[in-house]
Amino acid sequence: MGSIGDFHTHSTYSDGKLTPTQLADMAHRNGVRVMALTDHDTTEGLVDMAEALCRYPEISLVKGVELSTDIPGSEIHILGYFMDVENEGFQRELACFREGRLGRGQEMVRKLQALGMPVTWERVQEIAGDASVGRPHVAQALLEQGHVKTIAEAFDRFIGREGPAYAERDKLTPEQAIELIRGAGGVAFFAHPSYTKDIEGVLPRMKQAGLTGMEVYYRSYPPETVDWLRSVAERFELMPLGGSDYHGLGNEGDREIGDIPLPEGVVNRFLAVGQQILAQRQAS
Repeated sequence: MGSIGDFHTHSTYSDGKLTPTQLADMAHRNGVRVMALTDHDTTEGLVDMAEALCRYPEISLVKGVELSTDIPGSEIHILGYFMDVENEGFQRELACFREGRLGRGQEMVRKLQALGMPVTWERVQEIAGDASVGRPHVAQALLEQGHVKTIAEAFDRFIGREGPAYAERDKLTPEQAIELIRGAGGVAFFAHPSYTKDIEGVLPRMKQAGLTGMEVYYRSYPPETVDWLRSVAERFELMPLGGSDYHGLGNEGDREIGDIPLPEGVVNRFLAVGQQILAQRQAS
């Protein structure tokens, strides 16, 4: 179907629609042999993911996370892989981020109510369940109430960065996120870089902070975008990687797990780095 690897997926532990078990089933069905779970600001789904993959021993799991960071006028997402998820400092920071998500969610609900769209905080929490509350949960509540026709419309009109119901939360800089991931023994990658206007303007500082790579083969990128990002990665000596960023929300351009043009050679090179990290951790 596509690639044997997918290193950007989300579950019900953050803002994905499927449970780790359902993600595992999809990965197996689509011929994936190695995958990362990269929920926003949490690694709590990794235990369930590992248990689900016990039914599919041919699939390996890479421990991951996705962190949102701020730059002037925009944000950058950083993917972390191969961290020691038992690292106390790392988990303490993630807990603070999740707490910030709660406050932001409540503020967005308040703003929406003031705009005449009676979304309730209780319903947003019900939609989120045990997950870390995120904007997609607020968007789902808007959709249920008939205020918008799609999740994308909710972001475009109301809760996107320029929307009237957008609310900020405490975030790291990209450099701080990279340092946090590296401090837990992991490697950091620049997620969906084409969403950032000035890629080459922000990369020098991120590279200096210890950025390892960037997503080049991202879900529905056309060949010309892949070629351009690959050239940028080569110029900055960054390892290319890729993922579907699967959430299961039915947005335009969504791809199932593994439905990405990620070459097997790129997958193997990335796994070799992970094996080296894990071997060094076990030896220390």
